[in-house]
Amino acid sequence: MESNIQTVTISFFRFDGIIRKLWAFAQMGFARRKLKRIDAMIFFKLFGSGTGEGFTPYPNTSVYAILGVWENLDLAESVIGNEDIFAKYRKFSVENWTVFLTPISSKGKWDRCNPFKPIIKEPIDLKKNMLAALTRATIKPSILLNFWSKVPAISKMIGQNENVVFKMGLGEIPWFHQVTFSIWPNAESMSEFARKDGPHARAIKSVREGQWFSEELYARFRVQKATGTWGGKSVL
Repeated sequence: MESNIQTVTISFFRFDGIIRKLWAFAQMGFARRKLKRIDAMIFFKLFGSGTGEGFTPYPNTSVYAILGVWENLDLAESVIGNEDIFAKYRKFSVENWTVFLTPISSKGKWDRCNPFKPIIKEPIDLKKNMLAALTRATIKPSILLNFWSKVPAISKMIGQNENVVFKMGLGEIPWFHQVTFSIWPNAESMSEFARKDGPHARAIKSVREGQWFSEELYARFRVQKATGTWGGKSVL
């Protein structure tokens, strides 16, 4: 792996039992300090999730995730495989899954910066390669109720889509800082969902017309590989 090709990882963890769930919740504060000490991490975020597949305003105390940005794949694999904080997450969780991604496009800001650096030289067949989409937004308090009133319909729509390989709604701060992550077989299936008239398209129109977000970012990635299982199976 060339040193100039950035790798982005999202590690998902599922917890069971009161003690382990409490540990995971506490890590939303404690793990931040430990992750800051990892020099190899260019950027990181800790996430909670919503119930179901995460696309609800109701917190899910069982599922948490860590996003990391790295200089290359080898470095990402080494740190995630050996660093103590990741080892503890794996130890306390009943299931974990990490997906390794290469940024191919990224627009917008996340905490006043764009942490993703899309590849420039490497050719990608968008019809054949499995792709991931990530959206991140800070929701304005004044439209909070309006925003969440539209989410169930979008969740149902994506849940019924046979093409989506994986989907999860995540949050940095409950209700206000939201992240959606999904994996698709190719660019065509991803674009078809985005363009199709329905709750999702109407919600995007409302966002644009009403300026619902104070900050937003949209990124696409090529899926490199994944380790672990989710839902008792190898997702990819």
